[in-house]
Amino acid sequence: MESYIFGQLISGINFNETPLCNEYEQCIFKNCIFHNCDLSHKIFRECKFESCDLSLSKMNNTTLSEIDFLGCKILGVQFNECRRFLLSFRFENCSLRLSVFYNLKLKEACFNKCDLQEADFTETDLTNASFQECNLYRAIFDHANLEKADFRTSNYYSINPETNRLKGARFSLNGLPGLLERYGIIIE
Repeated sequence: MESYIFGQLISGINFNETPLCNEYEQCIFKNCIFHNCDLSHKIFRECKFESCDLSLSKMNNTTLSEIDFLGCKILGVQFNECRRFLLSFRFENCSLRLSVFYNLKLKEACFNKCDLQEADFTETDLTNASFQECNLYRAIFDHANLEKADFRTSNYYSINPETNRLKGARFSLNGLPGLLERYGIIIE
């Protein structure tokens, strides 16, 4: 088995049945299954995952550098276990329910049209992050840096202004209840 793969289109593979290589660079994974796979210590650089299922995959010390996740199912993944050096990714049309981003530096991260229900952003640095048309129902923001983050088109969030840094963060008028609900204020 190869230990390094560069610039390949990898389509329709169930990685529960096919062993993974150690390192992938500039690869596109399309319609692949990584459900409950152990991706620990693997390296992915400048890769795209399109319509893949990565739910419950293990990411202990996994390198994810400049990764695009497009239309993927990524339920319950603990991204906080990834190698933090050069960690960067973008999510579009992904289901990230119950995923954990605890204590990560995700400056300028992009979440576009994602389902982030019950995702955990505790102590996460999301400076300049973009949450476009995301469902943030019961997502946890506690002691997070949300400065200059954009929540204007997202909904169902509940963010406590007293325990999170919000300077320059952008919200729509429709999002005010999510910032004020802890005060028991009725907005009509």
